[in-house]
Amino acid sequence: MSYRLGVDVGGTFTDLLLINEQTGETHSAKVPSTPQDPSVGVLNGIDRLSAESGVDLPSIGRVMHGTTIATNAVLTGKGSKVGLVTTKGYKQVLQVARSFCPGGLGGWVSFVKKPLLAPLELTIEADERIAADGSVVRGLDEPAFRQALKTLHAKGEVEALTICFINSYLNSAHEQQARDVAKQIFTDIPISISSDVVPEMQEYERTETTVVNSYVRPEVANYINNLQAALVQRMGASVLLSILRSDGGLASGGSAAEKPVNLLLSGPAGGVTGAIFFASRGGYDNVLTFDMGGTSTDVALIQNAKARIRRETRVGDVTVRSPSVDVRTVGAGGGSIAFVPELTKALRVGPESAGAEPGPAAYMKGGTLPTVCDANVVLGYLPSDVQLGGAMKIDKQAAVKAVQSIADAMGIGLMEAAEGIVKIANEAMLGALRVVSVEQGFDPRDFALVGFGGAGPLHANAMGILTNAWPVIIPPGPGVLCAYGDATTRVQDEASRTYVKLVKDVVLADLLADLKWLHAKASESLLNDGIEESELQVTFQVDLRYIGQAFQLTIEFDATELQQKGVSLFIDAFDKEHTQLFTFALEDGHEVVMLRAVVHATNEPIPELTLSNRGTDLSNAKICDTEFFFAGETHQAIIYDRGLLGEGIDVNGPAIVNEMDSTTVILPGYLASVDHVGNLLINPFIKPLIKPFIKPLDRSLSEEQ
Repeated sequence: MSYRLGVDVGGTFTDLLLINEQTGETHSAKVPSTPQDPSVGVLNGIDRLSAESGVDLPSIGRVMHGTTIATNAVLTGKGSKVGLVTTKGYKQVLQVARSFCPGGLGGWVSFVKKPLLAPLELTIEADERIAADGSVVRGLDEPAFRQALKTLHAKGEVEALTICFINSYLNSAHEQQARDVAKQIFTDIPISISSDVVPEMQEYERTETTVVNSYVRPEVANYINNLQAALVQRMGASVLLSILRSDGGLASGGSAAEKPVNLLLSGPAGGVTGAIFFASRGGYDNVLTFDMGGTSTDVALIQNAKARIRRETRVGDVTVRSPSVDVRTVGAGGGSIAFVPELTKALRVGPESAGAEPGPAAYMKGGTLPTVCDANVVLGYLPSDVQLGGAMKIDKQAAVKAVQSIADAMGIGLMEAAEGIVKIANEAMLGALRVVSVEQGFDPRDFALVGFGGAGPLHANAMGILTNAWPVIIPPGPGVLCAYGDATTRVQDEASRTYVKLVKDVVLADLLADLKWLHAKASESLLNDGIEESELQVTFQVDLRYIGQAFQLTIEFDATELQQKGVSLFIDAFDKEHTQLFTFALEDGHEVVMLRAVVHATNEPIPELTLSNRGTDLSNAKICDTEFFFAGETHQAIIYDRGLLGEGIDVNGPAIVNEMDSTTVILPGYLASVDHVGNLLINPFIKPLIKPFIKPLDRSLSEEQ
């Protein structure tokens, strides 16, 4: 038997999912994260998973890993000291940036700019120049450049070096020459050049992206190398480590260490991939995903079983030119801390989180502050006899004591305070869901809602009420779905080039030749990793805009379709997307900005598990009776074991469905059905007992109009 292992490191828990590649059988584990060294939590989880499943570690051939190492380095400001080399006259490129101050017209008054990731004292200039058409205006003055590098090296501070020359996206010869010289002086640090990392126009974005790549590169490379060594020690020399990219594809360990800027949103991308996997098999290709963990909640919109991809990735105040799944994050998770400011006496929740250490009060790890998790325990949504991660006990009395502090501060009852905490957290998550749906021109009622993550199923039914998106889908193993997504995605890479030209001036034959070159370029890293060319598939993308626009939209196509329809294919697809977002399209002025090839390797399909071995009698799945508080009332409910719920079984609310990695709450007036995939589908079957916090739109009126 051969196995593949998916690993996702979150702020509170590390999730692991082991899949038998012959049968599709899965084993999962959930262990506390270790923020000081995430690899410790990963290895602890692997050891537990092996002990509980009885699977010998050498039989695991592939490890797919979603990591937040790069993200945390940027957010905490604990990356490497970066030296920067620019074209003479462009030393201030990061300082000038886009001359933008957040906060409106008066934002500059209070705006305090954070320190540059590549400080000016570690920035030098090279005397060279490439023209806007790629021709050489002035060659690199190598002797002067060599001396400047020696002076920089003598400071003894540079831990990673970035080289970014003006117009190098058109002609990379000078950057490559500079890198060769720099390697002779900086012999023991990584060197990144912009024409390798992001060969696209706009010097500030290109410089910032390459600097961020250098900023996180030593730490990411060290983490990947150490983890790889530990995996080899446990599983053997043949084990392959792949890292999840921000755009939902996989990169080999070596490629990820070279270009870690593509990993900044590695963690959230795995959940989106896993949600697509189960929702599409259940017949739902258009879904909103809602991944609630211990620290934050990530939401995304999936259309036609494909995640929307942004060409920029934003982490904190840093924006880089790197593709990522269009995931929006809000600081509302199970560990989000509730508090009452002395001045306003108004309840607030998050964004500060108790995290893995000390965690919510109910975890009995030293936490005392009230959190969303504690509120769920008090309300009975998370019964005190349910063990988190299959092994972690929770203390209801500690949760009650923590939430009581909120009740006392506001002069209200315990249950009212707990329900208020949950409602405010739900409202925060609703705002994020509106950003990816309503604000993008999509009606949430046209989508299903997939709830997952350790805390997602606790809130999913309530979020369905708020968004009016039905059914609410709870996939199998929702608490480890990110790990499932890591284990089922595909290795991919991409290549791009700037191609500024009006669509009407594009010559189809020249365009096809450029696409062929991009295809070969994007395939290089995969072929170098030993993947056969016959196993590679390619899709092409074009970024378009109207003349004068400061942004562009990405259109996906294939070469065959382009040959059949010509460049009018671009115009039709762009106008449709532009109308979706902005309600209008222009007749002419379409301009191509970028061309891109995305190559991915085909995966061996994982056999789907059947539910034939599960029961069809609901009474056999009953664990015990319980009660929970909802809409101002206490309701008698039943706790069921999800592992005993077979296809076709209906569970009437109020009820709680328990499994190793998560707990699903089914509210009064709602029905959960088990489909053939194992998804729980929650739908209303009577008029909801509470009104949504947002006024539902009148569908009949909108249809008449």
